[in-house]
Amino acid sequence: MSEQLLSLDAVSLAFGHLPLFAHANLRIDAGERVCLIGRNGAGKSSLLKVISGEQRPDHGSVWRTPGLRTSRLEQDVPAAVDRTVFDEVASGLGALAELVTAYHHAAVRAADSSSAADLERLGSLQHQLEERDGWRLEQKVEMVIARLSLPAERPMRELSGGWRRRVLLGKALVSEPDLLLLDEPTNHLDIDAIRWLEGFLREYSGALLFVTHDRAFLSALATRIVDLDRGTLTSWPGSYATYLEKKAAAEEAEMRALERLDRKLAREEAWLRQGVKARRTRNEGRVRALLALRAERAAHRGTGGDVRMSLDPAEASGRTVFVAEHVAKAFNGVPIVSDYSQRIVRGDRIGLIGPNGSGKTTLLRMLVGELRPDSGTVTPGANVQIAYFDQQREQLDPERSVADSVNDGNDTVIVGGQPRHIMGYLADFLFPRERAASPVKSLSGGERNRLMLARLFAKPANVLVLDEPTNDLDIETLELLEELIANFAGTVLLVTHDRVFLDNIVTSTLAFEGGGRVVDYVGGWEDYLRQSSAARSATAARSTAAPGRKRQPALSERSESKSHERSESKTKRLSYNEQREFDALPGRIETLESEHRRLKAESESAEFYKEPADRIRAVLERIDLVGKEIEAAMDRWLTLEERSKP
Repeated sequence: MSEQLLSLDAVSLAFGHLPLFAHANLRIDAGERVCLIGRNGAGKSSLLKVISGEQRPDHGSVWRTPGLRTSRLEQDVPAAVDRTVFDEVASGLGALAELVTAYHHAAVRAADSSSAADLERLGSLQHQLEERDGWRLEQKVEMVIARLSLPAERPMRELSGGWRRRVLLGKALVSEPDLLLLDEPTNHLDIDAIRWLEGFLREYSGALLFVTHDRAFLSALATRIVDLDRGTLTSWPGSYATYLEKKAAAEEAEMRALERLDRKLAREEAWLRQGVKARRTRNEGRVRALLALRAERAAHRGTGGDVRMSLDPAEASGRTVFVAEHVAKAFNGVPIVSDYSQRIVRGDRIGLIGPNGSGKTTLLRMLVGELRPDSGTVTPGANVQIAYFDQQREQLDPERSVADSVNDGNDTVIVGGQPRHIMGYLADFLFPRERAASPVKSLSGGERNRLMLARLFAKPANVLVLDEPTNDLDIETLELLEELIANFAGTVLLVTHDRVFLDNIVTSTLAFEGGGRVVDYVGGWEDYLRQSSAARSATAARSTAAPGRKRQPALSERSESKSHERSESKTKRLSYNEQREFDALPGRIETLESEHRRLKAESESAEFYKEPADRIRAVLERIDLVGKEIEAAMDRWLTLEERSKP
C-alpha cells in the first residue's frame, strides 16, 4: 500500500450562504497524480489552499505526514517584484536559493569582465555548490527556464501577468516538494511548453494534485479524478474517459432518484391537502415523513445551470473570404510572417499553432484588416461579417458594467432574429442580474471569457476569428463552445493551445515554424504531428542522399499535399445518380437550414417552456437531429463537389 501523504476528514468551507464543499474527505498518497475538476467557482482553488495550509477550513481536520513539503502554483498572479526571473525561479529551492542565485550572477559578471576579483568570487561559489550538491539544482533552474522560454535576466516587474505566471510555474517545479499543487498550469503556455510540462510531471517523483481544463493534459497525466460538484467531493479512480462514463451514469441515477422523490412528495402533499385527519396519532408518523421529504428536497443543490450559447449566423459570405498574396511582416527587423499566400474560402476551419510570440495573432490581425502588412496584400471577399474574439480582452472596458459591455449599452440584443432583453441574454451565460450590473474589473478570468463570448455572439457573423477563446473556461463550458463552433456554418480562424479543441474543430492547420515561415497542413493537431514528422523524415532522407541541396516547397505543392487525402475519391467521376444527388443537395441543405432556424427561434422564445413537456422534448430532439442531417449533407456535398471537378 502506498504511503499516505495527506488526508481531509469531514472538511467544510463556506463563503456566503452556500458551502464550497461540505464534509469533504480526501486522501492523497505518494506518487499519485490527481486531477481536481469542477465548474468555475465551485471551490477548486480554495480546496488547494486548504490542502497547502494557507486557508483554514470552517470545520473538519487536515492531516499531513510529518515534514510534508508542499508547493502551490496559484491561479491569480500576485503583484510584480523587483528581482529577476532567474532569482524568482531559484527562490523555489529553499535553503540553497541564495547560493544558486549568487553563483548565477557571478557567472554573468565574469562573462563580461576579466576582473580577478570576479573570477575569484565565481570560483568560491562554484566550490560551495560542489560541496552542497548544488550543481544539480542550479542546472535544473537553467533547464526549467529554458523549457518555459523565460527571459532569465528580465525584472519581474517588466513582465505581463501571463509571463509572471509562467515564472511562478517554474518556481513551483524546481522546488521538488513531496506534494505539488498546480492550479491551471497550462494557462499562457504554448503547445510545445505544455508537452514538455506533461513529460516533466510524468517523471516527477512526488505526488501531484492539479486543476486543469486542458483535456489532453488531463488524460496524459491523471491517475485519478477528484470531482468537486455542488459542494461534494467524489473520487473516481482511473482515466478521464472512465470518469466521464461513470459520471454520466451517476448523474442519470441522481436524476431518476430525484424524479422518484418529487413524485412521492407530490403524492404526500396531495394526501395532506385532501383533509385527512393527519393529527390523529396513527397519522403523525406519515406527517413527520412528509416533513422529512420536504427537507430532503430543499437540501438538494441543483447544478447551477449550464451556459446556453447560440450563434446568430449572418447572410452567407461570398465563396472567397480572404486572399493573402506574398504577405510579410517584421518587428524590429525580426521576420514574423514571410511570403505568406493563401486563399481562404467559405466553410474553411483553420487552426493556427506555434510558440508564443511566433506571429499567430499578428497574422489574424492582418487578415481582418487591423494591421497592415509590410509587403503583399490581403483582400477580403464579398459580404464578410467578422466576429473577433480578442486574446488580450482589449474590447472590454474594465470600468463599464457587464451589461453595458455586451451591446454598447443597448437594453436588447437580437438572437435568432428575435429581440431579447440584455438581462435574460446574460443569464444564458450564467450572469445573474446583480452580477450583470457589476463592473468588468470585478470579474474572474473565467467570467471575463464568458462575457467576451456573450459579446461575440450578440451580433450576426459569418466569419469567427477566435484568439485563445478557451483560457479559464471550465470543461463543461469548453465543450459547449466546441459544439457551437463545430455546428457554425461559416468560416472559422482559431488560435488555441488546446489540442483536443483543435482536433474537434479545424480541417486545416497553419503552423508557424520559425523565421516567418507559415506552413499549411491538412487536419488538426494529431494530423499535423503525423505530417510534420513525415516531412522532417523525408527532408532528412533527401539531405542524406544529396547533401547541401535545400529546397522549400512552393505554395502550389502545399496545396497539392493538402488535397492528397481526397485524391482517391477524385479518380472516379460522378455517376448519373450521383450527379442527380449532387444537384439536389443545395436545395435539401437550404430546406434543412430553414427548418433548423425556425425550430431554434421557437425554442428561444419566452413562451416555449410553457408548452407541454412532450412538445418541448420533441422540438429539442428535432433541432439536434436536423443539425446532424445538415452536417451530413454538407459533408456529402463537399465529397461529390471534389469528384465533380475536371
